Amino acid sequence: MSAEIFSILVIALLIDRLVGDPDWLWSRLTHPVVFFGKAIGFFDDALNRGKVSDGWRKMRGLAAILILIAVSMAVGVVLNRLFDVLGSLGFVLEAITVAVFLAQKSLADHVIRVARGLRRDGLSGGREAVSMIVGRDPKTLDEAAVCRAAIESLAENFSDGVVAPALWYALGGLPGLLAYKMLNTADSMIGHKSPKYLHFGWASARLDDIANLPAARLSVFLIAAGAFFKRGVEEARTAIDVARRDHHFHRSPNSGWPEAAMAGALDLQLAGPRVYGGVAVDEPMIHGSGRAVASADDIDAAVSVFYSACSAMTLAFAALALAFLAL
Repeated sequence: MSAEIFSILVIALLIDRLVGDPDWLWSRLTHPVVFFGKAIGFFDDALNRGKVSDGWRKMRGLAAILILIAVSMAVGVVLNRLFDVLGSLGFVLEAITVAVFLAQKSLADHVIRVARGLRRDGLSGGREAVSMIVGRDPKTLDEAAVCRAAIESLAENFSDGVVAPALWYALGGLPGLLAYKMLNTADSMIGHKSPKYLHFGWASARLDDIANLPAARLSVFLIAAGAFFKRGVEEARTAIDVARRDHHFHRSPNSGWPEAAMAGALDLQLAGPRVYGGVAVDEPMIHGSGRAVASADDIDAAVSVFYSACSAMTLAFAALALAFLAL
């Protein structure tokens, strides 16, 4: 870690906050995550086939993800050296590269579209918009469930789409950032418990859980900071208390932390029973004593807390940059 790393990260966070993922750019260029997906698909096609034992399929999946992580780290090392040679221009290019792998504005924009869809087109509009960001069956969702789904997605993806990539860049530079994004992409593609990926994707899912562990806990305090600035001291305290008490209600070892923190910040019940791919998932409500019915206004409030939490993280990294400069 160095002042330069933190300075680049602060600039990248500001770029992502202001620009996000503009459609005009990525309709003309291929996003780097698409290349990650193609690499993962290559190993999936090559190694996840044939009649082999479950244990051997796990070993194939482990080998695949370790190779993919190693290659992504090697690319990060090459980019680091290239940007170092380019001096000030390299500093700017590295900040832009880091910004590409963050998701502040794009995440908030997708969630805001759910509230707009509900207000403009009613339940059908909300279902259509939320189907773009969650895996659950939108046809099973009433208006309150649509709002909860959007808020849950915002909280969960704050951790693994904003905090985690920023944290891994701070710890490991571009090699750390690219390794994390490769792993996180692999988890989303092959890390689920379908018959095809239960064993082949096992290593990717477990390693992703480990990689996201620190960010998930850190996200609680950032959401609490966001709640403090936007809603008050009591809401910030409740965010931390609910996260500590109810995080284990979620089936994920990490997602429950930011979702519970957001539930506490908004005084709103989240999670609970829902349907994924026709399969019912029966989980208890997080923050069961909170308000039972969510609305589009709660989505707006969640986005406000989210952006404030992002600002708190940016300020924290800026403070670290100044501290390292003073050493």
